[in-house]
Amino acid sequence: MSQDQPKNPLHGLKLEAILVALVDKYDWPGLSKKVEIRCFYNDPSVKSSLKFLRKTPWAREKVEQLYIYAILGDKLAAKKHGNNSDVRRTEKVFDHDPSEVVKEPASNHHKGPKPAKEKFVWPTLNKK
Repeated sequence: MSQDQPKNPLHGLKLEAILVALVDKYDWPGLSKKVEIRCFYNDPSVKSSLKFLRKTPWAREKVEQLYIYAILGDKLAAKKHGNNSDVRRTEKVFDHDPSEVVKEPASNHHKGPKPAKEKFVWPTLNKK
C-alpha cells in the first residue's frame, strides 16, 4: 500500500505534526491570517482543526502548502546558508541600501486654498 514518494516533501508526515508545527510558528491568530479558515480563528483547537482538515481537501491543501513554504523552506534555507535560517529573508534585494533613500518633500500643489469649482449644470434636451 505504501509507495516510494521521493519528490513528495510531506511523505511520512502526519497532518497533526504539520498543524502543530504551524501553530508553534504562527500561533492560532497568525495562522488564521495566513490561511483563512474559520476553525483557526473561531475557538481553535488541534482536534477540531484536524477533523475539519481531514474532511475538506481544499483547506488541507492550503495548510500543506503553507507548511512546505514556511517550515520546510526555513529548513532548506538553513542547509543552504549554514545554521542561520534568517539569511534567506535578509539577503540583499535592492541595488542600493533602502535606509539611505531620501524622501522628497510633497509637491506644493496641495498647499494654499483650493481653486473654486465651477457649478455643475445639467444639460437640457431640446425637444422638437
